[in-house]
Amino acid sequence: MVHFLHPGLSPRTIVPPNAQKDVLGCGVVQEEASPYSLVNICLNVLVANLEKLCSERSDGTLCLPEHWSFPQELADQFVGVMTWQGKLTDRTASIFRGNQMKLKLVNIQKAKISTAAFIKAFCHHKLIELDATAVHTDLSIPDILSGLCSNSWIQQNLRCLLLDSTSIPQDSRLLFFGQLTGLRILSVFSVCFHSEDLANVSQLPRLESLDISNTLVTNISALLTCKDRLRSLTMHYLKCLTMTKPQILAVIRELKCLLHLDISDHRQFKSDLAFHLLQQKDILPNIVSLDISGGSCITDEAVELFIQQRPAMQFVGLLATDAGYSEFFSTTQDLRVAGGANISQISEALSRYRNRSCFMKEALYRLFTETFSMQVAMPAILKLVAIGMRNHPLDLPVQFTASACTLNLTRQDLARGMPVRLLSEVTCLLFKALKNFPHYQQLQKNCLLSLTNSRILVDVPFDRFDAAKFVMRWLCKRENPKMQTMAVSITSILALQLSSEQTAQLKEELFMAVKELLAIVKQKTTENLDDVTFLFTLKALWNLTDESPAACKHFIENQGLAIFIQVLETFSESTIQRKVLGLLNNIAEVRELSSKLMTEDVVKHVSSLLHSKELEVSYLAAGIIAHLTSDKQPWISHDLQRRALLQDLYTTIQNWPSSSCKMTALVTYRSFKAFFPLLGNVSQPEVQLWALWAMYHVCSKNPSKYCKMLVEEGGLQLLWDIQKHSEADPQAQHVAASILGDFRMHFMNYQRLPLC
Repeated sequence: MVHFLHPGLSPRTIVPPNAQKDVLGCGVVQEEASPYSLVNICLNVLVANLEKLCSERSDGTLCLPEHWSFPQELADQFVGVMTWQGKLTDRTASIFRGNQMKLKLVNIQKAKISTAAFIKAFCHHKLIELDATAVHTDLSIPDILSGLCSNSWIQQNLRCLLLDSTSIPQDSRLLFFGQLTGLRILSVFSVCFHSEDLANVSQLPRLESLDISNTLVTNISALLTCKDRLRSLTMHYLKCLTMTKPQILAVIRELKCLLHLDISDHRQFKSDLAFHLLQQKDILPNIVSLDISGGSCITDEAVELFIQQRPAMQFVGLLATDAGYSEFFSTTQDLRVAGGANISQISEALSRYRNRSCFMKEALYRLFTETFSMQVAMPAILKLVAIGMRNHPLDLPVQFTASACTLNLTRQDLARGMPVRLLSEVTCLLFKALKNFPHYQQLQKNCLLSLTNSRILVDVPFDRFDAAKFVMRWLCKRENPKMQTMAVSITSILALQLSSEQTAQLKEELFMAVKELLAIVKQKTTENLDDVTFLFTLKALWNLTDESPAACKHFIENQGLAIFIQVLETFSESTIQRKVLGLLNNIAEVRELSSKLMTEDVVKHVSSLLHSKELEVSYLAAGIIAHLTSDKQPWISHDLQRRALLQDLYTTIQNWPSSSCKMTALVTYRSFKAFFPLLGNVSQPEVQLWALWAMYHVCSKNPSKYCKMLVEEGGLQLLWDIQKHSEADPQAQHVAASILGDFRMHFMNYQRLPLC
């Protein structure tokens, strides 16, 4: 059996979309709409059930079944899935011991494993690539190097080693990379990497690509040792560099084999190295890619001249500079520009700088202004925003600016052009940002605004329980009227999407929300103002109390009945009456609270509305009377009134059209359970008849939902009992038989459909 797991658990290969070539994002739409690969699904199942499938060694670590064997590609992906989900630990990494797995390309980013576990699990494999970016401090760079060098095959054949943001103990000094003679790609971004280490690395015989950004290097002269081999050099933000600019340029001038050079810096550091580089005519003759984003004093003219002298150039980074705005950059073929002049440059910047928060923030800011009045859906751009949010979860400027860009890209009908899975990912990232920055008001506003989009609120999968908690808390902050209206409308929709169990778990939020919503109703009623906020508030209260005894209790305790009587006495519109009666129905269904409705005012208004010309108003009033009169005990001293209500109820139902007539469904139900006590009340055919009419009505309008509900909740047996009961009312028996007949017809049609 194949299990389709939540998409959040699936490792998504971060391949940023090409928003320049695919402006409308057709490739993204196709990718996001496609099902996950069977391999991915199966690996997710394995990871989810690892504890069940594995045996335990004496040391507490896990061991795969002996007969299991994984080919290399699957084994590599397996490590990736475990890493992505945070499941790679000392206990689980042990499954990679021995020869059942054959690993080559290993990704253990941010994993929390010890040195011993790392060596036992990975260092006996024939690794050619290792990504140990930001692994836990328990596993340091010296330990990683020691483990890798314990395998002579790895020494000669490891090609790529990524150690970005990985720790080095304070008592360590020189890092010994020299034994990794096969190494071609090395990245030590944000590592305590010194000039002496650079000297050691520069002697590696096959080194072609090096990233020493944000390290402690003071002198780059050692690079001259590998000047005939080095093809790519990234060295942005070398804060400890003590060399003069002429000295730096002298070294770069000797690196004649360089195809890529990144000397970008954020503008706040005011580096003019790039400015001086652009003035050199005899430098970087073979350069294909030059990143000088953030450099100061950079002009269009200087960059144009530099590129014209090097016609092989394919990329230039100009974000956070004063360059990139001339026509040259948009008309030169095969030249990609990461900048802020237009949507094409911004998309390139979002893709290139997805791991650099300072430039991600800059690109997002430019994107916000560029998309403020966006008229065309751009899924590729939205996906780039999502990648930025995912990569920088604790960076407030990135999260805030990204949330604003998300609003621009999904506002109104634009969301309909976005794949559901992408919208789901973005919405989940927004709520993750809320948890990380719970006190940042504007971020919360942006998240709230995103939920007002009907496409997102209705069609997109996300954690609606967390969303309801957030919206209810916001509701109680009493922000400006516009935000309050949005919070109320979202609450009314989310309330219907929560299960009864989830609503009960809200507890404090539910109590606060009911109290605040009642305050709004009271204020609007006093002002005689039946505006959209008022209608949304009534709807929210109706939905919140649906099958929620706790919400019904909060309503009663906060003088809700008195407020709603005032509403009925103030407004005569049927739309308002329906919402009031709908909520009173919810209370009437709660046996412990229904007696609270037996007041003179409530009974008087409900009895009057029973005769309304509006069928839905009459139907809801009848439901309240049916529930209240079904229990004789509270009516002992008012039996005559109860009999009169029952007679009135029976007469009214006779005047209704057939419950299966061609009209839209009056109401929807989560469950039939509230009807079951009424169905079994043979001695009160009036009550029984209302319940049967209601069930027949919804079953005939939406058989796929309600016929299934009859089976799952045991309603069929009650209908059969009524049909066979010798003392049952003939009309009730007829309606019960009609429901059962429709059920049989639906069941037969459902069974035949697959054979057509």
